[in-house]
Amino acid sequence: MRLRYTVPFVLPLLLSACGESYTPVDVYMATSPDCASWQEGARFELPRGISVSTTPPVMLPDGGTEFTFVYIVPRGERALFLNRDYQVTAPKGPVLAKAQLVTFYQRTTNSPAEIVEAIPKVPDMLIAGATGPETIWRVRLRVTEKLPERFDLTPPAFEIALNKYPMRTFTYRYFTDRKAFGLCK
Repeated sequence: MRLRYTVPFVLPLLLSACGESYTPVDVYMATSPDCASWQEGARFELPRGISVSTTPPVMLPDGGTEFTFVYIVPRGERALFLNRDYQVTAPKGPVLAKAQLVTFYQRTTNSPAEIVEAIPKVPDMLIAGATGPETIWRVRLRVTEKLPERFDLTPPAFEIALNKYPMRTFTYRYFTDRKAFGLCK
């Protein structure tokens, strides 16, 4: 009898403890209209210790551009891709190109860097391996089209623990003094 009266009061407390408080910070990377400040890298934190980071892209001799994104997924966690498109857009504008997958691989943080598992396509989800504290998922992308002086690239959004989360839109521009594209803020 006592349990019957206790459950209605305890259940809301238990359910509220399961809720996750998360507010994405800087979903759009550019914080100024001219986006003049070079950034060596950018990291976007998601719930449950999951993150995505990137560095300035590499310009190829043929006029293409390569991008690298690194996802970190702690042991026991997983993130479901809501789509598999890495889209290059005009700043807050229309799609200019879809980045093509070059490589996608994973390894745990305690594995040697040369022991990786290559994946032929963007997977349905990122799942942490059980043999290390975190799993690194590294994706390399290529855009063959000539890119404008300024553009955005948005990785696919995630579903984590049955909740959908937006992904950061990373902002890039051409820096004349460096003769290269770079992340900008």
